[in-house]
This record gives sequence, structure tokens and C-alpha cells, in this order.
Amino acid sequence: MQFDPMPPLPTTPTPGKPGDFDFLTGEWRIHQRSIANGEWLEYEGEATVHAILAGICSVEELRIPARNFSGMGLRLLDVENRVWSDHWVNARSGVVTTPGQTGSFESGAGIFVTDDVDNGQPVKYAGVWDNITPTSCRWRQASSRDGGQTWDQNWIMEWRRA
Repeated sequence: MQFDPMPPLPTTPTPGKPGDFDFLTGEWRIHQRSIANGEWLEYEGEATVHAILAGICSVEELRIPARNFSGMGLRLLDVENRVWSDHWVNARSGVVTTPGQTGSFESGAGIFVTDDVDNGQPVKYAGVWDNITPTSCRWRQASSRDGGQTWDQNWIMEWRRA
């Protein structure tokens, strides 16, 4: 499968501001592709997104009936430090991922990254919001085991306004 390249990680992130995630507010239909056991799967989903707290918070309810899956995306702006964080809650556990991916919007793309360790090796995880228009956007997830030089994408969501 051919992928668009991941955007470069910013060296000096653009400060976040209230309303950066307002593009996501509303009802959505989502075509999704994710990899499981080396095979790409395709399925449909939907989401309802609300902007609250004067634009410093975006709350997403994601529903994927075909996979009997749901969850919540929680995006928060640290107003003092002007940094966004993107958290996930799987409905099966009800646990908020912490610390969440932190990031910023750079040249029309929201780039959110976290560092972790897998089997004793450092790994970066990235979530990218791009192709943002009034009626559509895309979210991609990827991992890198070489400090962000190369990326393996594992989930792509094409959002279309309902």
C-alpha cells in the first residue's frame, strides 16, 4: 500500500491557540484502514465531535459498529504553555491514555508525538491530522524506531462530514 510521507517533526512547534481543533466539530462518517497481523483491513465508522471550554477542548466519540468498538478522543490545550495534547479512551477500559501525544499545527497539519519504549528499544508514535477542509480531513497513526527518520503507518482514517 502506498502512503503519503509523514510530515517532518517540528523543531520549534507553533504555539497552540483556542479553536485549533474547531475544524473537527460536528458529525462524521469515517472510512478506516488499519493493519492487523500484517494485513490491511478496511471498515466504516462514525464520530461526533464537540468543541467545549471556549475552544481549548475537543471531545470525540468514535463508533465502529463493524468492529464492535468505540472510544473517545480528548484533545486539550495547555493554555499557559500553548501546547495541545491528544488523549485516547478505549470504551472497554475507560482509562485515559497519559501523558497523551503532544503537538502543534504546522503548515495545515496537526502533528502529535509521544516517545515510548517497546521491548527495550525507543519508539516514537505519531498521530497526524491533515488534508483539512470544511468537509473532510484525514488522521494517520505511525511509529518510528529510528528517531523519526522513517515511519510505519498503521491506521488511516478518512473523515467526511455527515
